[in-house]
Amino acid sequence: MLPPLKVERYNIFPLLTAWYRSPRVKCGISAPDGKNSMTHHASGQTVAVVDDDPAILRSLECLLESADYRVRLFASGAELINSGCLAEVDCLVSDIEMPGMDGFALLRQVHASRPELPVLLITGYPETIKRLPADNQGGSRVFAKPFRGPELLTAISDALRSIQ
Repeated sequence: MLPPLKVERYNIFPLLTAWYRSPRVKCGISAPDGKNSMTHHASGQTVAVVDDDPAILRSLECLLESADYRVRLFASGAELINSGCLAEVDCLVSDIEMPGMDGFALLRQVHASRPELPVLLITGYPETIKRLPADNQGGSRVFAKPFRGPELLTAISDALRSIQ
C-alpha cells in the first residue's frame, strides 16, 4: 500500500507527490539493471533543468516526472554544457539569474549548437525579462516565479510539438 499523499511547497508552486525519491541517473551511465538510462524508458522525452536552487530542481523534477518526462538536472549552465548531454535533450528549462553563466548566456550557447532546441526560461526577478536577447532565435518563453506547474507543462508540450 502506498503512503498517503503529502503536500510539499517549494518556491514555485504547490505540488502533490507520493513520498518517495526517484533514483538519480547521470547521462550515459547505466542503470542498475545494466540498460542505458537514456534509452530504458517506455515513453517520454528528455527535459533538462538548469537552476542553482536545489529546491527548485527537486520540485521541477517531480513535476516533470509526473508528466512522464525523463529529467536531467544541472546546478549551472556550465554543468549542462560540459556534461555531453545536450545532444540527448529534447527541451531545456533554465533559470535566468544564476552565478557564473546566466540563463541568457546559456541560451546563446545552446542555440549556437542546437538552434532548434526549445528553451523555456524561469526567473524570480521579472525585470530581467527585459534583458531577453532581441533576436530570441527560438522564441523562448519566459515564466516569472511563482508560476503554475500546469502552465509550464503546457508550454513544454507545445514547444515539443512545434519541433516535430
